[in-house]
Amino acid sequence: MKKTTLLRSALPLALLGLSACAEPIGDRPEAEETMMPVEPDGGIGDGAEPLPEILGTEIPPALHGRWGLVAADCTSTRGDAKGLINIDAEGIQFYESRAVVDEIADKSATMLSARFAFTGEGQEWTRGMLLSLSDDGSQLERSETGEDAIAEPLIYTKCEPQGDVT
Repeated sequence: MKKTTLLRSALPLALLGLSACAEPIGDRPEAEETMMPVEPDGGIGDGAEPLPEILGTEIPPALHGRWGLVAADCTSTRGDAKGLINIDAEGIQFYESRAVVDEIADKSATMLSARFAFTGEGQEWTRGMLLSLSDDGSQLERSETGEDAIAEPLIYTKCEPQGDVT
């Protein structure tokens, strides 16, 4: 019994002695924090990709509108404007097909790089496209990637707004 009583009384003294060896919290140097870099596009760290919800799935408004490969594409009233495209927030209407945004790879106010899902003439396919606006906003360059992609970029000119026809 004497050993148990001795241990019980020695234990608090031993703990008190150990705590006396530790530095007081106020005397400890502050730990340095390493800040994680944030990239201009909102990504975190070197080479981080933006989160999909940041990119969204809409085509930038500067790219919206009617665009023609030749001037007649913008003015034809006979329905034969095969080089006319109409771009809205969700996709691109071509002469005989429609392409909607499937997955965005990169995007800015005047550029979009994305995979598009196409439908037309009873068929479905996907294709990568890069849409980029000229500095003055009057021309749109469209290039494609993927199977059966157009080899050379196509340059479209912005069509004048159509007046109300009643």
